[in-house]
Amino acid sequence: MESGMISVDRWSRGSQVYFLTHLHADHVRGLTPNWTRGPLYCSRITAKLFPIKFPGFDLSLLRIVEIGHWHSVSLLSPSSGSSTTVYFMAIDAHHCPGAMMYLFRGEFGCTLYTGDFRWERTSERAQNGRTMLLNALKDLQLDMLYLDNTYCNPTYSFPSREVAARQVLSIISSHPNHDIVIAVDTLGKENLLLYISRVLKTKIWVWPERLQIMHLLGFHDIFTTKTSVTRIRAVPRYSFNIETLEGLNAICPTIGIMPSGLPWAQKSARGKDNFSSTWHTDITTPISTSKTNGGSLTAGSYDKYIYTVPYSDHSCFPELQKFVEFLKPINIKGIVSSSTSYVEPLYHFGHLCRTQQASEFLFQKLRSKGCEKVEVIHAKSPFGDTGIVPLGRERRIRQIFSTGNHVSRVRLLRRERQGVKIVDRDPD
Repeated sequence: MESGMISVDRWSRGSQVYFLTHLHADHVRGLTPNWTRGPLYCSRITAKLFPIKFPGFDLSLLRIVEIGHWHSVSLLSPSSGSSTTVYFMAIDAHHCPGAMMYLFRGEFGCTLYTGDFRWERTSERAQNGRTMLLNALKDLQLDMLYLDNTYCNPTYSFPSREVAARQVLSIISSHPNHDIVIAVDTLGKENLLLYISRVLKTKIWVWPERLQIMHLLGFHDIFTTKTSVTRIRAVPRYSFNIETLEGLNAICPTIGIMPSGLPWAQKSARGKDNFSSTWHTDITTPISTSKTNGGSLTAGSYDKYIYTVPYSDHSCFPELQKFVEFLKPINIKGIVSSSTSYVEPLYHFGHLCRTQQASEFLFQKLRSKGCEKVEVIHAKSPFGDTGIVPLGRERRIRQIFSTGNHVSRVRLLRRERQGVKIVDRDPD
């Protein structure tokens, strides 16, 4: 499909309509309170939270997309000037409140953009999503899958959020005389906090902006901004560090918990304690060694103040593999290029594509060369060029989605020859 029609999680000029998967900062980069470039489609929850994230935003631009129903929009083809209809469906991404995938179909074929998502095998919500997708794709073939490849590496195999939440609770329970600080973002990890509050029958402290969001989400009696009524605090992740915890421990015994699929703890070059990408496996004592290849992540401790727990709102590698096997797309493209674990999804999943075509050809090339990292131009890039098209047939799916992810022949050759360094990022 042609460019200049639809953008997803990209806010530059040139598209007729825009789609937002969820309100995390890396998906709204470029979106401002005075943005007015076109209709913006999002979930009902996302629209409800918009005034907090973007005060003064023209809310008349928002278009609510209900989950599980086909919607349509009539767009103008920039090349022919003729009208074309694009149908789309939103599906629960089970990532953070309001997060959705988008399934698009039209003359161009069928495309799924996952945004960030977590579909655990045991999750009822994920099972509902699978059923919804199965019904939507009943008479369709998925031509292109834009995949949340944050943990697209066999190294990352961590438990369900339910299991990880029990690990968090175990850490808290084993420190009955300590204050607890849990690192969270402005949006996300609500189910973890609700679980802790329910089991321990206690309120949880949050900062004022977070309290406002909790109230908008319908949680009025669980969270507080009064430190005197609870020993458990959910703090902004950017404020979570060794220095802060050392200061807190000078006042009262305190431990910190970092819930994330990305392992965190390592020493910086300056000798100060920081959070980065090594793994720890002991749940009760500080650990001096790390595990960086293979296996599953378990809860662990770092120093005497920090505990890391593999609670993630992104799908891990086995879940991604099952997801691709379930969908059997013709082609796959990753939407993340800045994770420390980044690998182009075709490297691992090209053999699962529905047809043996250019994607399989590239997959075999990458395998034969032993590449570990493959270049993608922009992190969290929206829909764009389908990248790799079937050999020996006319290109059926043309570009409709605005993107920076165009893959040239030169870049394909580079992919065969060497890996490309990717800028580090700290996903949830």
